Amino acid sequence: MGCAPSIHISEGRAVYHGGKEAEDAPAAAAPPPPPPAGPKTTASPRARGAGLAEPEPRDGSGGKVAVTDVQFGPMRFHPDQLQVLLVFTKEDNQCNGFCRACEKAGFKCTVTKEAQAVLACFLDKHHDIVIIDHRNPRQLDAEALCRSIRSSELSENTIIIGVVRRTDREESSVMPLIAAGFTRRYVENPSLMACYNELLQLEFGEVRSQLKLRACNSIFTALEKSQEAIEITSEDRVIQYANPAFETTMGYQSGELIGKELAEVPINEKKADLLDTINSCIRIGKEWQGIYHAKKKNGDNVQQNVKIIPVIGQGGKIRHYVSIIRVCNGSNKAEKITECVQSDTHTDNQSGKHKDRRKSSLDVRTLASRTSEVGSQRRHSSMARIHSMTIEAPITKVINIINAAQESSPMPVTEALDRVLEILRSTELYSPQFGAKDDDPHANDLVGGLMSDGLRRLSGNEYVLSTKNLQQVPSSIITPISLHDVPPRIARAMENEEYWDFNIFELEAATNKRPLIYLGLKIFARFGICEFLNCSETTLRSWLQIIEANYHSSNPYHNSTHSADVLHATAYFLCKERIKQTLDPVDEVAALIAATIHDVDHPGRTNSFLCNAGSELAILYNDTAVLESHHAALAFQLTTRDDKCNIFKNMERNDYRTLRQGIIDMVLATEMTRHFEHVNKFVNSINKPLAALEVNGEVNRDEEAINTMLRSPENRTLIKRMLIKCADVSNPCRPLEQCIEWAARISEEYFSQTDEEKRQDLPVVMPVFDRNTCSIPKSQISFIDYFITDMFDAWDAFVDLPELMQHLDNNFKYWKGLDEMKLRSLRPPPE
Repeated sequence: MGCAPSIHISEGRAVYHGGKEAEDAPAAAAPPPPPPAGPKTTASPRARGAGLAEPEPRDGSGGKVAVTDVQFGPMRFHPDQLQVLLVFTKEDNQCNGFCRACEKAGFKCTVTKEAQAVLACFLDKHHDIVIIDHRNPRQLDAEALCRSIRSSELSENTIIIGVVRRTDREESSVMPLIAAGFTRRYVENPSLMACYNELLQLEFGEVRSQLKLRACNSIFTALEKSQEAIEITSEDRVIQYANPAFETTMGYQSGELIGKELAEVPINEKKADLLDTINSCIRIGKEWQGIYHAKKKNGDNVQQNVKIIPVIGQGGKIRHYVSIIRVCNGSNKAEKITECVQSDTHTDNQSGKHKDRRKSSLDVRTLASRTSEVGSQRRHSSMARIHSMTIEAPITKVINIINAAQESSPMPVTEALDRVLEILRSTELYSPQFGAKDDDPHANDLVGGLMSDGLRRLSGNEYVLSTKNLQQVPSSIITPISLHDVPPRIARAMENEEYWDFNIFELEAATNKRPLIYLGLKIFARFGICEFLNCSETTLRSWLQIIEANYHSSNPYHNSTHSADVLHATAYFLCKERIKQTLDPVDEVAALIAATIHDVDHPGRTNSFLCNAGSELAILYNDTAVLESHHAALAFQLTTRDDKCNIFKNMERNDYRTLRQGIIDMVLATEMTRHFEHVNKFVNSINKPLAALEVNGEVNRDEEAINTMLRSPENRTLIKRMLIKCADVSNPCRPLEQCIEWAARISEEYFSQTDEEKRQDLPVVMPVFDRNTCSIPKSQISFIDYFITDMFDAWDAFVDLPELMQHLDNNFKYWKGLDEMKLRSLRPPPE
């Protein structure tokens, strides 16, 4: 005997009115005609009609209920229509009551009267609820039938109800029913509403709980297939679950660990002290991460990097501890992680790279010996001390060589060398000396405003300490979204982010001025930053969120859109072949992080303004690289004060210090007072040696020597500084419409500063940036002439950037055209 087809109850079924007479009258549940041999299938007339209607919501008054999504922790899924199996030896009022209740509730319903067909029917349909008539044991052995269903693993999440007789005798125990496998009992009541209410309670009670338990299968599948070693223990540290990766790590067979307690064996620390340290953290609901030692099955000690997460359970107490474990296979774990990053990331980003990670170090022993040697000499005068110094700066050696050359040189050469020495003894060796530029006040103001600390414009008692406090503006915190769940509009705006013509303003509009977190997630994923840092995407999202929240959206220019734009340019440069051959993975990570944080908490004012206003930041940093020092310091404060956003928390100490130094150096390189120093050092140390090799025709023949020269720690530092500097001021090299928008924004920010300087009676750092008189085309021409052209010529000679240089040429001609038309605006007037 096979299982009769299940009934698809019509969603447009008739509505039964819930009056007492209708519910209790036997005629209301009149049995249908006798069934043919085999399981009985019932259906409403509507169910046999045209088809299913759309589900409608139902409420406590007897309306219909729509199937809603089930939320299980962070997981959400949509359940199918529930299936009910009714097992009754005859179709009496109780059976029909449940049939009608199923129809009313919108459940699929199957009725069978033969016990031998029940198991086959259940195995075919996997019903969610089975209701068995337990009122006539001589006609139907309900308990034996329940046991047969429970013997199948498929019934693990099935609800089985036993219908028992209503009796006036003393209430009997339900234990025999529970022992047989029943979930609960139902005291007979054929009333439609009684049956309907029972089904509703089951649906939103036991059935929903079982649906969640079924969903656990997917979670356990993920755990079983995970390459991370994971164990779950009780509050008493007894193992409740261990995935295959953990079993393999510890040398146990499948299932052998359950119920055991692994012995921790700390080195150089008492076990009780270590456990107290761990327990003091996890027992108050906080994660703990660190190194401890466990004993494998064969008795070997294994050092593990462990993260322990407490989980709340029964009674609102911590009932489980989830441990995520990585075995430490050597002292230099970060190098292994680096190699994994290199093998897992896109080949186009990593081709041609050397695997070694060079680090510059200080020869402490040599320095100590030299200091001792100098200290042992007796010095009788200041001149004697100078001449007896054994630690000479490079410039001192140069001056000494010139002095020696003068002794045997003719008078014209000697006089020329005197002039050379005069220049070399100046303090600003790499900063050009600008003469009077009365004919170009825009260039004069730009150079003075961007390359001075502000105090040089003052004399006498003009400088007055201001009490103005430029404090961080609090930002609303919005939960970051996963890279896999980015809204379509935002995803479309980031489609071509690997290309130079990528439009950051489209992303700004799509993200409501929050482009940094979305672009950051995508670019950091493309470069494998999480793998290098050994941090989760969740931590990275939180970090990007807190960094973006501390950019001032009220700033016209220095906001998170500028940061995202610089990040994009940095990523673009890092993908150029010359850069990939020169920089190491740690350099790439430093560059991307530095680009992200390089203007965090920028107040929309220049360093000169802050110094003139006597701001707290200027006082804190002694009027030197005020904003750049603040950006770097605040970024690390924001990162390290909360583990949830600390992307560095899993790094080895030495690797973290190397990365931190690289980030800080790059952020400080964006300060404009040392602009010409960085550019000239790059030209003299990178461009000119390469050009000399090209002239001699040795480039192809001596590629290894070139790579060795470029990959020295000093030259890699120069390259990184030049990279972020070009990314920071790349606006004139963007497509024209983007260039115009950036010009409008920076001009408005400078106009606003001039307005405030006048209101506060402060020195006006850049008088030409008066919104009523300023010529924006002239300001752009001067900026390109004095800061951009030479720098990008040098960068293009090294990296090869024809597209950028073409944009720069086009944009310069555009501004020049407006200036020749005597226009001061961003655009020519409409035709």
